[in-house]
Amino acid sequence: MPEISTSEWEAFLAGYPDAHLLQTRAWGDLKAAFGWEVAHVLSRGNHPVGAQVLFRRFFPGLTLAYIPKGPVGQGGKSDPEQRRSLLWEQLWPEVDALCRRKGCVFLKVEPDLWECIPEAQSAITPPGFLISPQAIQPPRTFLVDLRDDEETILARMKQKTRYNIRLALKKGVVIRPLANLEIFYDLMEATGKRDEFEVHSLDYYRRSYELFHPPDECELLVAEYAHEPLAVLMIFAHGKRAWYFYGASSKVHREWMPTYLLQWETMRWARAHGCIEYDLWGVPDFDEDMLEGEFTKRSDGLWGVYRFKRGFGGQLRRAVGPWDRAYKPILYKFYRWWVGRSGGE
Repeated sequence: MPEISTSEWEAFLAGYPDAHLLQTRAWGDLKAAFGWEVAHVLSRGNHPVGAQVLFRRFFPGLTLAYIPKGPVGQGGKSDPEQRRSLLWEQLWPEVDALCRRKGCVFLKVEPDLWECIPEAQSAITPPGFLISPQAIQPPRTFLVDLRDDEETILARMKQKTRYNIRLALKKGVVIRPLANLEIFYDLMEATGKRDEFEVHSLDYYRRSYELFHPPDECELLVAEYAHEPLAVLMIFAHGKRAWYFYGASSKVHREWMPTYLLQWETMRWARAHGCIEYDLWGVPDFDEDMLEGEFTKRSDGLWGVYRFKRGFGGQLRRAVGPWDRAYKPILYKFYRWWVGRSGGE
């Protein structure tokens, strides 16, 4: 059977220590606790390829399937085009069989590939897939290279960002680990209301922390002054990569720039854990010329986030995909119509 157990999936991932966090067992356990069904598919050929697949029921007998930042595997050690071909040829029949068995309307895949690397350039949309109008994870982000020493990393940052880091230190802002999820959630909720974005429940953040903190793959950090929390951040690390998924800040002492120092200390935490790359996770999905030309004029949506993140010396990247594979074409057309109406296209 191509579908394997969770323990078998963990054994397979042991051979790919730098697989994306969203393909780990712990991430599957997190999603399973909040309404998703998790399955693992492995094509065992000469060069095994596998995927953690998430399923969500939205109507009796109908589900959608999602592969976040996968699949995992090299598909052989040949050139990139052959590797891509082997990967799709091996895995998709197995995934298709599983999706059809579960009554999927469509499968969404967001590969762990960037548009600007050779492997991604040859990773054209697989046969039977369409470019999706809707991404679940942010397509565009900044990646900060952590391989150099701290002085070099700081030197790559914008001058104003370095100044803000020093200002926070001068004002006495302190960064420390935080175990109190209620403090974290209160700030997340307040920031979400202020900046108009949705936040997860307290139980979701708590479960994330419980799953990833014991193996030292997650830390909750707080920036505070005189024991008053000014900003919080939850960082995740797996293999050689770290990700900034969740963060929030208070309106108190914002002029002391606590979020800048918090990001810097987060990078230092990631480096201490062997990470060579820090993903700032999400900026507006426009090309660099437009981003640089518009960020001083706009503050809606993620534009303020771009203004903040661009200062840390990262490289702007965009992910390949997302891809959709329809199993029930009529219902899938309705989905695309709905996404288009709600602004997804």
